[in-house]
Amino acid sequence: MKLELRGITKRFGPLVANDHIDLVVQPGEIHALLGENGAGKSTLMNVLYGLYQADEGEILLDDKVQAFAGPGDAMAAGIGMVHQHFMLIPVFTVAENVMLGHEETKAGGILDLAAAREHVRSVAARFGFEIDPDAIVGDLPVGVQQRVEIIKALSRDARVLVFDEPTAVLTPQETDELMAIMRQLRDEGTAIVFITHKLREVREVADRITIIRLGKVVGQAEPTASNAELASAMVGRAVELTVHKGAPNVRSGGLRVADLSVQTPTGALVVDHVSFDVHPGEVLAIAGVQGNGQTELVEALVGMQQRVTGTADLDGVTLVGKSVRAVLDAGVGFVPEDRNEDGLVGTFSIAENLMLDRSSDPAFISAGTIRRGSLDEFARDRISEYDIRTQGPDQAAAALSGGNQQKVVIARELSRELRLLIASQPTRGVDVGSIEFIHKRIIETRDAGVPVVVVSTELDEVTQLADKIAVMYRGRIMAIVPADTPRDVLGLLMAGEKDAA
Repeated sequence: MKLELRGITKRFGPLVANDHIDLVVQPGEIHALLGENGAGKSTLMNVLYGLYQADEGEILLDDKVQAFAGPGDAMAAGIGMVHQHFMLIPVFTVAENVMLGHEETKAGGILDLAAAREHVRSVAARFGFEIDPDAIVGDLPVGVQQRVEIIKALSRDARVLVFDEPTAVLTPQETDELMAIMRQLRDEGTAIVFITHKLREVREVADRITIIRLGKVVGQAEPTASNAELASAMVGRAVELTVHKGAPNVRSGGLRVADLSVQTPTGALVVDHVSFDVHPGEVLAIAGVQGNGQTELVEALVGMQQRVTGTADLDGVTLVGKSVRAVLDAGVGFVPEDRNEDGLVGTFSIAENLMLDRSSDPAFISAGTIRRGSLDEFARDRISEYDIRTQGPDQAAAALSGGNQQKVVIARELSRELRLLIASQPTRGVDVGSIEFIHKRIIETRDAGVPVVVVSTELDEVTQLADKIAVMYRGRIMAIVPADTPRDVLGLLMAGEKDAA
């Protein structure tokens, strides 16, 4: 089925998220959609999927104009979407998830689960999947859960399939398997829209590439284009994609973690006797698929977990058992993985967010009152230094793009004297231009003699920033390996293959 978008325009008040966008995806084609964070890619796909209504323009399938009042209409017309965050019910079986929303019934209105199971087996056999229709989805690895999403889409006869950041939670091996699935679907005639920020994946699997910047189509590219060319087209300027760093100047001291464990309120062990050291002047990167204990490990180090055993000492100062305030006061800078939940107060101004961990600093507080002049001067200096694109220090943080919000967090944490930096998913949801900037700042911090812990699910980021890599799987560290360890070995460790090291 041929997909065509003609002049799609979508406005949110004065903001034009999509500005007369044209896009054609042919049957049997993988068409990659590239653009910075906030460029309008997701808005465009939400218009296609019926979640938004376009203010102008048309959607055509096989040259026929469509009118989608909601996702149900889009699905009925043959459009499917594989979401970055799986739209599955964890306590349901695979078959129950697949049939959800278009249930088949037998006489008396009883659900025909046997038909759903057979349908799952049929689609799984088509792609060589090993999936038990009666398996509980919440018990499945994330790579298998994504296959369930694909089966859901294909069970509704999707002939146009949108993959929205589909590799965000996959190991390298699972990513390779997904690419093979996409190629098979393409060869069977499916039109595929592939949204990703990982340039290497685009070049590997795409037949054509459309680049969106500031809500407009700014050009097309061939998969033979270099990463640098694609990045430059996305942001409108040259981007340095390689992290330049010298050999680490490692010194004694730093962070020593020994036999650290974290339990959930129900007693589950989510961090399982973890030990590692990170010294001044080096970066330890913690790699792994999301959900293998990295979040809880970081939260334990900064005082956000209660059921913690073991030790974590920073230059002889004990961190375990301390409050978040005490940990920050000990010289720990913390970039949380969810900036909106833990890093910023959206309704506060940029200036107010920049002083969140300095609420007792006499430079900003006098007799219980904020010294607005000093704070505004500090904020303007950080806005300039960190290239935060804003109307000024009084603008609310929630009004900034994701990349600029992340820069506010980075600026706040790096603008005070640190003895340790913990950066969790430091470039999640930001564009390649902001990634370049953030990576430079992390290496500058390391070169200033600060020990750095980076937690990332992005292997490219891990291998570029790290001096050594710890791979976590199900709460344990599988191995601590050199930064030049091959990607396939890291992928096997991420999947729990301890002998891979």
